[in-house]
Amino acid sequence: MRSSPAAVPPVGSSPLLDRLTQQLVQRDAEGTRRRLSLPAPGAVDFSSNDYLGLARSGALHQAVVQALQTDSGLLVGSTGSRLLTGNSAATEALETHLATFHHAEAALLFNSGYVANLGFFGAVPRRGDTILYDAASHASVKDGIRSSFATAYSFRHNDLADLEKRLSRATGEVFVAVEALYSMDGDQAPLPELAAFCRARGLHLVVDEAHTNGLYGPHGEGLVVALGLQTEVFARVVTFGKALGSQGAAVVGPAVLRDFLLNTSRPFMFTTALAPLSIVALTAAYALLPALHAEREQLFRLSDQLQSKLAAVPGVQVGPGSHVIHPLFFTEPSPRKVRAVAAAVQQAGFDLRPIVAPTVPAGTERLRLILHSYNTEAELDALAATLRRLERGSG
Repeated sequence: MRSSPAAVPPVGSSPLLDRLTQQLVQRDAEGTRRRLSLPAPGAVDFSSNDYLGLARSGALHQAVVQALQTDSGLLVGSTGSRLLTGNSAATEALETHLATFHHAEAALLFNSGYVANLGFFGAVPRRGDTILYDAASHASVKDGIRSSFATAYSFRHNDLADLEKRLSRATGEVFVAVEALYSMDGDQAPLPELAAFCRARGLHLVVDEAHTNGLYGPHGEGLVVALGLQTEVFARVVTFGKALGSQGAAVVGPAVLRDFLLNTSRPFMFTTALAPLSIVALTAAYALLPALHAEREQLFRLSDQLQSKLAAVPGVQVGPGSHVIHPLFFTEPSPRKVRAVAAAVQQAGFDLRPIVAPTVPAGTERLRLILHSYNTEAELDALAATLRRLERGSG
């Protein structure tokens, strides 16, 4: 006879639980409390990172299905860390391909871009070294820096003059950390100028290519390769949860860097490896990527069109220099304002999300509009019309 699951006893009050509750109440009052939500069925996607549509690709789906059908020994789980039982010939073959594809000596896989940044910055910069990082860097970069014994200073976003001021305080080996394309502002780092700056001073440039991998370059190799800077960048973090439609990331760079991370990076050493099915999906996605010229062209064409369409919407400002990611700013922004606009836009059939503090600084709340190769100009027109109606109604 099957027994019923035991009832969960109610949790009583305690000073700790009271503190946690009060902090959530405070976030409610500020309009910054986060909650999980599901995309509305049929909503137009202006929110996901699936830039090229690979996450929904029939070809990618078929590659995974075929691998399951043809390889009866394919494990569902990886069974352990890479240093124990989680390694495989397919994983090493993928890393070899990643190095070749991204014009680097070697690549080391991590389970996500977040983990890759933790793994790099927690292991490579040492006590006595210095990390100079763009103030708009992703939370994973900042958390990785916190796990390092190196000294760190931020510099104003994309401001080389401020970077040079911070450099006067640097000691030891100096690392300059930037993103090729910033996920909340939608603008690019001035990589040619940064590379020249670092080369002239013997600094180590580290570039997070989370939002440029797959989109830039002759075959989607990323912005660093598109600009011909691969020999001037010490390390790149390329992630797979955006344009590659999958999960995971890799640090690409010198062969000795890969070996060093394999030996010292705790997020690599003490994490269960990517599952074999993920390796299959990534291998298939990289095989498809070079042929997606039309998708990349469509993506950038839509991005240019969106800029002009939104410029005609009163009360809405688009971030300057936006590429693929378009932050929408409002007059007198606040968490409640952007959440209300997002809710109204979602009600109209568009999946568009609000970005509030602490993800972005208080007072810079915004909507973040992300384009995809499968969006259409008609969808852009409909979204612009909806925003125009909402702003007219609030005026």
